[in-house]
Amino acid sequence: MSVLIDTVAWVRVEDGRVLCARPRGKDVFYVPGGKREGSESDLETLLREIKEELTVLIDPSTAVHVGTYEAEVPGAPTGTVVRMSCYTADYEGRLSASSEIEETAWFSYADRPLVPPVDQLLFDDLKASGKLI
Repeated sequence: MSVLIDTVAWVRVEDGRVLCARPRGKDVFYVPGGKREGSESDLETLLREIKEELTVLIDPSTAVHVGTYEAEVPGAPTGTVVRMSCYTADYEGRLSASSEIEETAWFSYADRPLVPPVDQLLFDDLKASGKLI
C-alpha cells in the first residue's frame, strides 16, 4: 500500500544558500514548510506553515511555483512518498525560529547530505540553475 504525504515548501535563496530549518526534537533539516490541512490550497498552506515556523508573513502576490518533487521517505514503510510543491516568495518581518523550530541555517550544495531525499532533488535543481553555491 502506498501513502502520499502532501507538503508545500518555501524556497528562500540568499547569497547562493537556501534557508533550512530543523524542527524541535528532530535531527534533520528541511526546507521550511509543511503538510496541507484539509482542502487548503498550496498558497494557503505556504502562508500558514511559514508563519507558524518562521514568524514571517509571505507576500502571496509574489509566490512563484518553482517545482514539485517526490521521493520515498527514509525510515517510513515502503511506498511512503512525500510530494513537496516548492514556491519562492517575498516576505515581511524578521526571520526567526518559532517554538516548533529548534534552529535555522543557510545551506549550500555541500550541505545536501543533511536534508531528506525530496529536499535533495530541490538542491540538485537549485545547483543546476546556478542559484546554489
